[in-house]
Amino acid sequence: MQTECSQETFCFVPHFSRRVEAGFTAGQVSSDGGAWLLRAVDGKINLLGRLAGCFIDGRSPRLVVHPLSEMLAQRIYGLALGYEDLCDHEQLRSDPLLGLLSGKRKLEEPLAGKSTLNRLELVGRTGRYHKISYSAGSIDRLLVDLYLESHPSAPAEIVLDLDATDIPVYGHQPERFFHGYYDSYCYLPLYIFVGDQLLCARLRPANQDAAAGSVEEVERIVQQLRRRWPHLKMILRADSGFCREALMAWCEANQVDYVFGLQRNTRLRKIIGAAMHQAQVQQQATAQPARLFAEFEYTTRKSWSQPRRVVAKAEYLDKGENPRFVVTSLTAAQWSAQELYEKFYCARGEMENRIKEQMCLFADRLSTDAMKGNQLRLYFSALAYTLVEALRRLALTGTEWAQAQVDTIRRKLFKIGAMVHVSVRRIRLQMSSAYPWKDIYARAFHALRC
Repeated sequence: MQTECSQETFCFVPHFSRRVEAGFTAGQVSSDGGAWLLRAVDGKINLLGRLAGCFIDGRSPRLVVHPLSEMLAQRIYGLALGYEDLCDHEQLRSDPLLGLLSGKRKLEEPLAGKSTLNRLELVGRTGRYHKISYSAGSIDRLLVDLYLESHPSAPAEIVLDLDATDIPVYGHQPERFFHGYYDSYCYLPLYIFVGDQLLCARLRPANQDAAAGSVEEVERIVQQLRRRWPHLKMILRADSGFCREALMAWCEANQVDYVFGLQRNTRLRKIIGAAMHQAQVQQQATAQPARLFAEFEYTTRKSWSQPRRVVAKAEYLDKGENPRFVVTSLTAAQWSAQELYEKFYCARGEMENRIKEQMCLFADRLSTDAMKGNQLRLYFSALAYTLVEALRRLALTGTEWAQAQVDTIRRKLFKIGAMVHVSVRRIRLQMSSAYPWKDIYARAFHALRC
């Protein structure tokens, strides 16, 4: 049997004539000294305060030790700081800085442990330990409200980016299905962004089309946006997985433009045959990739209700043909064929980076035994992203981290060693003097104080 080690001092190889010793004896020290900036951001946007209103707490108030608002803050701040599992909170519950972030009044008392937080996430069950539930509709509205409030006036135009991604599952989670494209058992969540800001994170099983439910999600978002900004111009942008008659017809009926990828087929290839031949001749003459653009009216034989404008890229590479197509409601007067494809449609690739940031916030940790519980975990990651994105937008604009991704901000801005001193009148953080990005931290602090 392995012996449990309880030693407090570790002696390493001497440094010349000096002994080198280490030990876990420094007292109240946190590795997340920069995280107080997140609390300042929440003070600006009031995310966590309103999130608690999206839940129903059926516990007896006189028996509650850990208030709901405190547990939600603990969980979301934990994700933003890189603590993916509830097991992490068994140690973090004694972290004085996380207690400060979570709004713990008596800092000498611990935060909620893993079992209490687990009961928060196992929604949909009944019994003496499962008395907290949430409203998905309220959280959906909160995400859109946060976007609306980030703009003092209506933008001239916004682009709603839609995309689906895979979240592999490794156990026997509910509604798990094998997806041939991703070659794994997975979920297929739908994300909707405007720029860097997240408006929708909807968990779905993988046994359906990538566009399933997109009409309903877009409809509720557009309605909420238009209640605030009635004349807002909106454009949907997505890959060919969303090129569906139902979604295009809804856009056309509701004055919303769209640009969707269009899967190639023999009919489309035949239409651009002359342009493709010309691109091939150019490529063979110059030994460089050649691309030409064409546009035409097109309709399918059965699925489309009307002809639509299609823009084609006839590209020829060293390895051969590389045709691409998009279908759009935008006119040639608004966007020429080449600019529509190269400057507008291809820009949707940036959304994939935003989805990767969700995984940096552990959106893939969906291991509860109920879809509603897994949806809640997806929400938590989305809300943690919203908090960090607000920090990036409000405090880091104009710095070298203005476009930094979540994991970079976490590693460079939050992970600062700090000693926490708590007295009757003051809470003082003494952060590492060797921290190399003091100037950026100071700029972020002053930006949030303004």
